[in-house]
Amino acid sequence: MNNKLTVAPSPHVRSDITTSKIMLDVVIALVPAMIASVIFFGFRALLLIAVCVVCCVGFEYLYNLINKKEQTISDLSAVVTGVLLALNLPVTLPIPMAIFGCLVAIGAVKCLFGGIGKNFANPAITARIILLVSFAGPMTSFVAPHGAALETVGGATPMGLIAAGNTEALPSLMDMFLGNIGGSLGETSALALIIGGLYLIFRGVITPTIPVAYIATVIIFSFFFGYNPMYQILGGGLMIGAFFMATDYTTSPMTEKGKLIFGIGCGVLTMLIRKFGAYPEGVSYAILLMNIINPHIDNLTMNKAFGGKKIEKK
Repeated sequence: MNNKLTVAPSPHVRSDITTSKIMLDVVIALVPAMIASVIFFGFRALLLIAVCVVCCVGFEYLYNLINKKEQTISDLSAVVTGVLLALNLPVTLPIPMAIFGCLVAIGAVKCLFGGIGKNFANPAITARIILLVSFAGPMTSFVAPHGAALETVGGATPMGLIAAGNTEALPSLMDMFLGNIGGSLGETSALALIIGGLYLIFRGVITPTIPVAYIATVIIFSFFFGYNPMYQILGGGLMIGAFFMATDYTTSPMTEKGKLIFGIGCGVLTMLIRKFGAYPEGVSYAILLMNIINPHIDNLTMNKAFGGKKIEKK
């Protein structure tokens, strides 16, 4: 008998969609933001991105090599982590600090928890928060686009100005939309991030549920707190967070209902931190907190099997 039946657990659906293809789409979607960072902050932005990508890939390679695990760098997830981390850093951040951030993202958050698909939080966001806590000065010192005056202007981002009540010094909405403002590499140009986000939605990599719920919630709470909603959605890391960080497959809900709750939760926490917190920006902390409760959201919103019977505990 030549033909043999292969017994294997479900699911049995086959698809040509692979992790590496999904990650490649994310990298392509981030290209506009990378280009914008180089245009506004010069070639040191490109150097910072390159360092973060090389270090993230290198740390994952070394971890797998030391632990005699199958190499996973070809899935491009480490590349995505490197790019996202770099885009969350100021262009003036010393290279050794960026390397330390890569070690935290890949070594501590991703690999030690079992690798891709098993990390409890977004590696890039967690690394950014660790860097912010460890090196508050360098992480909150920004330069004006095009190297104007070449002097750091710590806290002079739109969110910092709003928190300080200095609204008269706010840049124009057009400058914020295009990215001609101080800030981290990837949080300045809302236009570049929107282009990338729409590309991910068009490619089916993400659904619009989380970004729309996140941004809409921020708009609603902006009116409630008396803020101009356009400054709240164009300033800080809201765009990169909504499209690229909060939508991470591993750390966001699987159901559309869960994604809606997740997006709203991110928006509420972001605005509460911006309004009452000591730090003028709240995107990273909000997403990390929602990452932590994500398993509970999945449990509450997961579809139950048709005809399934609830088992009562004795």
